[in-house]
Amino acid sequence: MMETKSPFLDTLFLLRKDECITIFADIKKISPKEEQEAADYFETEFEKERLEFLSDQILFDKEAAVWAAKILYHSIQLYLIRENTEKDLKMLIPEFEGQFTLSSKLSADLSLRFLPQIIVSLKNVDPNDPLVTLLENILKQFHYSGIEIELDLENINWEEEFKDKTYRKLYLERIVENKVYRLAEIPYFNKLLNAEFGWYKEVFWKELKK
Repeated sequence: MMETKSPFLDTLFLLRKDECITIFADIKKISPKEEQEAADYFETEFEKERLEFLSDQILFDKEAAVWAAKILYHSIQLYLIRENTEKDLKMLIPEFEGQFTLSSKLSADLSLRFLPQIIVSLKNVDPNDPLVTLLENILKQFHYSGIEIELDLENINWEEEFKDKTYRKLYLERIVENKVYRLAEIPYFNKLLNAEFGWYKEVFWKELKK
């Protein structure tokens, strides 16, 4: 995906490719054509990542991917452009109205995995920013994307959540990758992680206690 002169598409591309962002002068409306181009781009990215899933049963969810991409774009732009935006926050950061499936979670994650960094930046400016609450509520539902930050996940039935072995594997790998102690020390997670580590615990996470 090359530079397109579309604030929406270029924001997504730069963030995923170079982990940098561009703040534009105002928040541009996203056209159906841009949405389709984003869907095509993320479908390609999803297929690349699915090679790591080692599963051909998880399909790309276009609706979830485009919704998440728009959430990410608007969140980035709202980081600095806040004049007269208070009334539009829920319109710019809408709730997900699709089906919560493994496909939707992993498709949305292509964009939502960047939200924790944005939330931290927003909190540094204003801990009471209403945008923070909206984004945190999204990550409570798509918590695979929010592993890096503290979220209220007490009501989740983890055994039900992890019925799919591929999702469980990906979730555990992300906990290890980010060294998320607050999750890894929960007895349920701790047992799963130590079972996965086996004899190689000292290699993967020496400091983690049983």
